[in-house]
Amino acid sequence: EIGDFVQIGPMAVIGKGVVIGEHSIIENHVSLAYALLGKHVHIKPGARVGQKGFGFFMDQGDMGGHVSVPQLGRVIIHDYVEIGANTTVDRGSGQDTVIGMGTRIDNLVQVGHNVHFGKGCVMVAQSGVAGSTKFGDYVAAGGQAGIADNLKIGSGARLAAQCGIMRNVKPQEVLAGSPAMPLKTHYRQVAVLKRLAEEDRKKVN
Repeated sequence: EIGDFVQIGPMAVIGKGVVIGEHSIIENHVSLAYALLGKHVHIKPGARVGQKGFGFFMDQGDMGGHVSVPQLGRVIIHDYVEIGANTTVDRGSGQDTVIGMGTRIDNLVQVGHNVHFGKGCVMVAQSGVAGSTKFGDYVAAGGQAGIADNLKIGSGARLAAQCGIMRNVKPQEVLAGSPAMPLKTHYRQVAVLKRLAEEDRKKVN
């Protein structure tokens, strides 16, 4: 189902059961499957939305090793969302993957199955979020941030570039480093390490 005034670029593939709201833009070489898109959604070149996620049980049996888990959910994309070039958004495994209204996802971002974004979130290039993590509203993650699975990221949180998130994040918390820690603590540790390295250099010389 394709709404009024939708633009679809060359070599885009719209799978069965996809719904695209009015005034949306689907650029060239995009593939959409198992996805419901709202109004004024912009999917940029090469993005993959709704493909099977990385879900399996680890097994060492004689029947080919790891056992795939059926991925049966959808991708729900609310109004005014932008998804960047060559970004992937996996369909849900059981629950749906949800991208909240006004969220902006940059190029080369990986969004795992069952992830839920609230309103107005931002994920910058080369960042990734593993399955079933839930974001509040207006969370921002810098470039190359990595977020583990099954976490809760509170509304208004700020995750610096190359952050490694392995725990729940409180609303409005600002984190940096890997493993992630409060921003001031991270800078303090960097300063201490720099001072220790300089002292060690002077001893050697």
